[in-house]
Amino acid sequence: MRADRLVAALLFLQTRQRVTAAELATELDVSERTARRDLEALASAGIPVYSQAGQGGGWSLVGGARTDLTGLTAPEIRELFLLTGTDAHTSPQTRTALRKLVRALPAPLRDGAKAAARAGVSDGTDWAGIETEDAHLGPLQRAVVEARQVRIGYARPGGEPRERTVHPLGTASKSGVRHLVADTEHGLRTFRVDRVTSVTETGAPAVRPEGFDLPTAWRALAARMEDRMVATTVRGRVAPGTEGILEGLLGGRIRYGERAPDGWRPIEADGPSPEVIAAQLAGLGARVELLEPPEARAALSRIGTELTSLYGA
Repeated sequence: MRADRLVAALLFLQTRQRVTAAELATELDVSERTARRDLEALASAGIPVYSQAGQGGGWSLVGGARTDLTGLTAPEIRELFLLTGTDAHTSPQTRTALRKLVRALPAPLRDGAKAAARAGVSDGTDWAGIETEDAHLGPLQRAVVEARQVRIGYARPGGEPRERTVHPLGTASKSGVRHLVADTEHGLRTFRVDRVTSVTETGAPAVRPEGFDLPTAWRALAARMEDRMVATTVRGRVAPGTEGILEGLLGGRIRYGERAPDGWRPIEADGPSPEVIAAQLAGLGARVELLEPPEARAALSRIGTELTSLYGA
């Protein structure tokens, strides 16, 4: 990632009085042209970097070989570490660079930077792939960073908001959908941020479980969710040309068998229940035939009867 390289380039500049683009390219294992673009990007972003042409020239930090980054404000530092600390697959080199960057901060700002760096995790695998708006993400992230207990209003689909008192521990992103990871009276839970209707601080500190690690906790919680998403399997067959629609509906939860002479293909599809899968496939009409379990066929029959009753006349 380019953000990783820019942080690494800045740290490399801090260790040298003057750096050439070729030296930086060797350090970062990139082309000299890429290294030069990164140095120019640092300068454009307001980092006090300047270049000197000619023999013995190169790139330097204004005022010497080091900077303690005191030009950054506390909110800017928090946003920087929230951004760079949210990747579940961050490399060891990036984590090392972030630790060095923390040490370069003025002492009063270090604790906030450390809290922000561990306040989020991003997961690139797919559940639904829906992009959402998170009006309450900012207050929830601040509650995580500042370790403050909050009372949230939370509405499940089709339901009225209910209030829950939680200890915010971090946020995670799953295919563009943000989730709050929090400790509750029932243990660790996740809450979709786009379903949060209100955030109110209780005035009490958030309690972080001993040994809590956000990426580890997220993987365990995500695995539980995925288990619920594939709790049952239906079997059937689909007409030719239906595969693209099925994959859009079910993603990786659909599997195909060998195509029959008439062009139809056997399928297996996973989902939380036969009724849910039947509802997802009902819009395909006669292009899909579910064969088992009986509950899936019964659900499609009910849906067909209801639609005929409503629209048949």
